Amino acid sequence: MRAGVAAAMATAVFLAVAVSGAAGALALPRFVEAPEYRNGEGCPAAAAGVCDPGLVHIAMTLEAHYLRGSMAAVYSLLKHASCPESIFFHFLAAEDPEPELLRRAVADSFPSLRFEIYPFRAGAVAGLISASVRAALEAPLNYARNHLADLLPRCVPRAIYLDSDVLAADDVRRLWETRLPAAAVVAAPEYCHANFSRYFTPAFWSDPGLGARVFAGRRRPPCYFNTGVMVIDLRRWRAGNYRQRIERWMEIQKEKCIYEPGSLPPFLLVFAGEVEAVDHRWNQHGLGGDNVHGSCRPLHDGPVSLMHWSGKGKPWDRLDAGRPCPLDHTWKSYDLYIPSDGSGAASPASGPALSASLFSW
Repeated sequence: MRAGVAAAMATAVFLAVAVSGAAGALALPRFVEAPEYRNGEGCPAAAAGVCDPGLVHIAMTLEAHYLRGSMAAVYSLLKHASCPESIFFHFLAAEDPEPELLRRAVADSFPSLRFEIYPFRAGAVAGLISASVRAALEAPLNYARNHLADLLPRCVPRAIYLDSDVLAADDVRRLWETRLPAAAVVAAPEYCHANFSRYFTPAFWSDPGLGARVFAGRRRPPCYFNTGVMVIDLRRWRAGNYRQRIERWMEIQKEKCIYEPGSLPPFLLVFAGEVEAVDHRWNQHGLGGDNVHGSCRPLHDGPVSLMHWSGKGKPWDRLDAGRPCPLDHTWKSYDLYIPSDGSGAASPASGPALSASLFSW
């Protein structure tokens, strides 16, 4: 933890899904208690409540397979926060009993954590999701971020959305302070060298009412951006009915099949060309590798504030399989998981911090 004056306090928001199976609730993995980090000199006083104007809100998903990743992400966020005691977590949970298991799991590893739980109804999006050959792409929780502005209290001005397979290497308050000009609703790192057109079908590009016409008149040419790291102005989102705009594209997809299955393309259709650019250091993505088994990827050139294991491979899976990529060992230093046999249990208090030589400003 780095002590220092914090211009804002941090609130982390979790979108939680219950763990269900044919035989009922499944047992969640166990985790060790994380070290407790205290505010440094100059940190603001504790917030009076969620509507405190100084709060920073961070949204993440939480589910059975990704719980281990989420716990590591939280630990890294706390460790690198300038005022970790000011972080407040909100869990947006599916409407069944299992979220209470998640509540206990989080409380056991982070006893001093301040958090709340809000319900998320999977039925709100289930009828809009198109079929895919990959069942994971059909999970309703993938679309819960579209409902953040509806689920969070109306007093919340903005939120940082983070995927569960990330690791912070810097104070997330720096990302929170991203300037959003009046015309912008979302800020995120953009990747204009990526093949943007591949997310949409030939039917989309050949339709005279769609294709390039969709992106005409936007602030800049449309570029790919990864939705795993975004700063979202929730008040502008609400005012502009952006959830409804995304869902309209999902309805069109069911009629015409205009994009590749998943939650990203409708986001691109609404926001590509309108995103406020964020430094790439805040999404060193692709560390999960592509969809080829066993592939590894290095960090991109440049400084790193947040590492993102986007892609099919996850560090916890590769570590358990005995085939980790080099950067998975960095993730391991934040792993709180206790193996079922009790061997190799995490020891977070002695885990190494992320190397300053790798992540220098």
